[in-house]
Amino acid sequence: MCVTPVIELAKHGGLETGAMWMHLSKYICNFIRTLTILVVLLYNNYILEWELDPHRIHSEGLPPLDRERRFCSHLGKNPSPEEALEERYLLESIAWPEPQPWSTSSPLNQTSDPAHSLFTILPAGGRREWHVGDQLEALVIMNDFQGFPKSHGGDFLLARLHSPELKAGVAGHVLDHGNGTYSVIFPLLWEGSVWVDVTLVHPSEAVPVLLRIREEHPDRVLYKSLFRSGLLSETTMCNLCLPTNQQPLCNYTDPHTGEPWYCYKPKQLLSCDTRINHARAGYQKDLITEKEALLFQSGVNLKTRIHAKASDSVTVLPKKKDKQEVESNSEKAAPIRTIASGYYFQGSWRGLGGVVMHQFNDPTAITQCLKGKMVYMYGDSTVRQYYEFLTSFLPELTEFNLQSPVSTGPFMAVDIPDNILLKYQSHGPPISGTPISVSQLRYVANELDGLAGGSDTIVVISIWAHFSTFPVQVYIRRLRHIRRAVVRLLDRAPKTVVVVRSANLRAQSLQESLIFSDWFSVQLDGVLKAMFRGLNILLVDAWEMTLAHHHPHDIHPCPPIIKNMINTILSHVCPVKN
Repeated sequence: MCVTPVIELAKHGGLETGAMWMHLSKYICNFIRTLTILVVLLYNNYILEWELDPHRIHSEGLPPLDRERRFCSHLGKNPSPEEALEERYLLESIAWPEPQPWSTSSPLNQTSDPAHSLFTILPAGGRREWHVGDQLEALVIMNDFQGFPKSHGGDFLLARLHSPELKAGVAGHVLDHGNGTYSVIFPLLWEGSVWVDVTLVHPSEAVPVLLRIREEHPDRVLYKSLFRSGLLSETTMCNLCLPTNQQPLCNYTDPHTGEPWYCYKPKQLLSCDTRINHARAGYQKDLITEKEALLFQSGVNLKTRIHAKASDSVTVLPKKKDKQEVESNSEKAAPIRTIASGYYFQGSWRGLGGVVMHQFNDPTAITQCLKGKMVYMYGDSTVRQYYEFLTSFLPELTEFNLQSPVSTGPFMAVDIPDNILLKYQSHGPPISGTPISVSQLRYVANELDGLAGGSDTIVVISIWAHFSTFPVQVYIRRLRHIRRAVVRLLDRAPKTVVVVRSANLRAQSLQESLIFSDWFSVQLDGVLKAMFRGLNILLVDAWEMTLAHHHPHDIHPCPPIIKNMINTILSHVCPVKN
């Protein structure tokens, strides 16, 4: 087609003109071919990006993943016999009461209803005195929507004791008796009037639904990566759990830790080495039936308060002077059945783990504590809050612009006169947020192995929020690698300060519950605390610090809670000299 005009010109005797067109036609043909190829590539790329757009991904749909139960729990290296034994112990320690055979098919009116349920401060109907140092007990009786008592346990309850005027609060410990009743135990730690709050997070009938989607839909948070080389580019889906029977996979398993991660291999002529970035692609929907959705109604049976049958408050008197002598000489003294990690008083957290709390209210005091130190923060956005708090509170800290994504980092700040270095690095996949370069996908264990450590080094770790969608075995494996790296770090530099932050409560709606339920988080929280117990680390109990506080629950706790967490860490780093 390109040479036709030239032939026609030659036929009409325009040879000189035809020769000129013959010369130009080569460039014209090449230009047309190049333009055609470019249009095709742009069109293909547009279609791929359009198909993976998070706003369209649910309506257009993707090839369904295999629904073989726990199909991703086997990925990675097989655990050793010792690891398998620990895993079994950990899973047993967080095991939830088995649902009754009929409970999963029960109509809504036979499920737990907080409006018909109630709690009573014990002893019911009797009068007694409560003193600082005692424990307060409340009995919760769960009823269904018809007002009939429940005959089995498994409800997910939270409890808090608080005094608004004193800005005081402490988390309660819930004991499931397996028959529809629950005991809630509170330590009495301050004088004055105290109020009991009991909240139903999920009815027992909702827990099997959460368990099922965690095991069968670990891919309900969608991830993607962009592959690019020259003019070619393609975006494919990625996850820790991808079936191998749909299309070839790119294997990005970390060579040091063995942590698995996969992406579908691009269909175009792009190799697995051309992967550019990592990002969240959206969320799966339609995970449960309409009937199951009735178990997750805000204000009805999702994170809804249970009211008291009678009074919901008592007055706590000062501690008896001879209380210790009476308890030591009495064989019938009530045993302490729960120990809180701390409590709030006048808005300040007071830890009960042996660290004398100091209030670092002045930037100068924090600077003096961190002087000559390097602070490394690893994990999700809940530890990034610490970095943001310090960089906004300390005027001498200067941030380096590393051109990093706002939600994932990495970030770095320095105070040169005081020789302070502050760094934040997000953990490796799964990690959600805006696109992050694959060069910045770092596993915490590998980062810890790269530290020299010492008395001038503080390490803060928080990793939990992005693991709620996966089977617990996935989280255990990740923490096991991090724990080993912590042990190696403390072996070579025993004076290194290592801080581990636990999970915290968050707001709940239907969709949030299916992805990030507090029930998922409380199980991860139990695993983390068990796996780091006995190590020379400081545990910041974010679970109790958010439960005991009066502010609404949020994935990113409010500034007063963050400030108390920072004070807890600094009180450990710079203990009060007596």
